[in-house]
Amino acid sequence: MKKTAGIHHITAIAGHPQENVDFYASVLGLRMVKKTINFDDPGTYHLYFGNEGGKPGTIITFFPWADAFQGKIGDGQVGVTSYVIPPGAMPFWEERLGKFNIDFRKNERFGETYLAFNDPHGLQLELVEREEGDHNAWSVGSITPDAAIKGFGGATLLSSQPDKTAQLLEEVMGLEKVAAEGDLIRFKSYGDIGNVIDLKTISSGRGQMGVGTVHHIAWRAEDDQDQLDWQRYVRDHGYGVTPVKDRNYFNAIYFREHGEILFEIATDPPGFVHDESFETMGKGLKLPSQYEQYREQLKKVLIPIEVRNLD
Repeated sequence: MKKTAGIHHITAIAGHPQENVDFYASVLGLRMVKKTINFDDPGTYHLYFGNEGGKPGTIITFFPWADAFQGKIGDGQVGVTSYVIPPGAMPFWEERLGKFNIDFRKNERFGETYLAFNDPHGLQLELVEREEGDHNAWSVGSITPDAAIKGFGGATLLSSQPDKTAQLLEEVMGLEKVAAEGDLIRFKSYGDIGNVIDLKTISSGRGQMGVGTVHHIAWRAEDDQDQLDWQRYVRDHGYGVTPVKDRNYFNAIYFREHGEILFEIATDPPGFVHDESFETMGKGLKLPSQYEQYREQLKKVLIPIEVRNLD
């Protein structure tokens, strides 16, 4: 049996790109590690936010469309994206969210306390304290490494066929079923971050893709060879999987599982520093080679954005 270490990245749809940057880079304190374009829709940004080095398991990415319609969170999607913070950091984040007039609530599940809130475009987020995972050295405003978001805690999956999604997570992706509580089953991978998946066992109603929803969840492959092994493995289990696609910062394969959630398996390498230095990551507009000739045209179409200090 193959086993993934956990989440590589999560990709969602946002509204206005500056609102997206303000929230994730300035309020949550993530580093914008890459400013590039949607390879399939080059007039749209593809923005990446993560820890100081853009480590797999910390990266949330966005396709921002300023005038797109609002989506509906439901079956066939990631319902909630969870971030992990250091133990003792919860009061800091309650105060910080309050400072920026962000409504939040606390809830409990599987013996953990979650701070739940939405981003400006309706994406459902949570913070949870855990020992696992390296501290994030990226400091923004009053956020220090003792409080900074480490990366993903995990995600809650909403499936149209929960039994089949559970079977996939356990028998194909190699996660371990570790607990059940109410209408949730908890699975865990062997990684130290992005490693906890809660699956809802009852319907949330059909989801509709749009602003404020997750487009897909990506799982980690160690390298290109491991990804090819995954491609064969997933296909052998009866799923239609795509050819390998070069996404510049990782290679990707995709398949839609039986509960209608779009899964990706992405390689850990090459990462985000091969076309920028560590120090300059996220500052310049980076284009894949096939679009470099259109740089000036694209700059006229793309809405100007900047990382701002909002503290």
